Amino acid sequence: VQLQASGGGLVQPGGSLKLSCAASGSGFAVNLMGWYRQAPGKERELVASRTSGGNTNVADSVKGRFTISRDNAKNTVYLQMNSLKPDDTAVYYCNAVVAVSGAIRNYWGQGTQVTVSS
Repeated sequence: VQLQASGGGLVQPGGSLKLSCAASGSGFAVNLMGWYRQAPGKERELVASRTSGGNTNVADSVKGRFTISRDNAKNTVYLQMNSLKPDDTAVYYCNAVVAVSGAIRNYWGQGTQVTVSS
């Protein structure tokens, strides 16, 4: 299973970005997809996740500003980020928990840089 993320970039404070991440491969079923982020000198933290059943988990720091959505048919997860702040600057990583070959496995995308700066 491979995860391909896209959509990062440079944006001014108050601006918006939308991240996308698609899972590809064969013989797998996605249980959960989400986004983590890691700022310089800090630990990786959960931003938001969404199960195949639609349950979401969103970090308090982004509630009301970020929205996670999924297209289950395309095995794709999106993160709409609005009202961005400089503190949101980080490398954002796509994550998927997948059932494959009789096991539950955790996969990570390559990371996409989000920089919020004027």
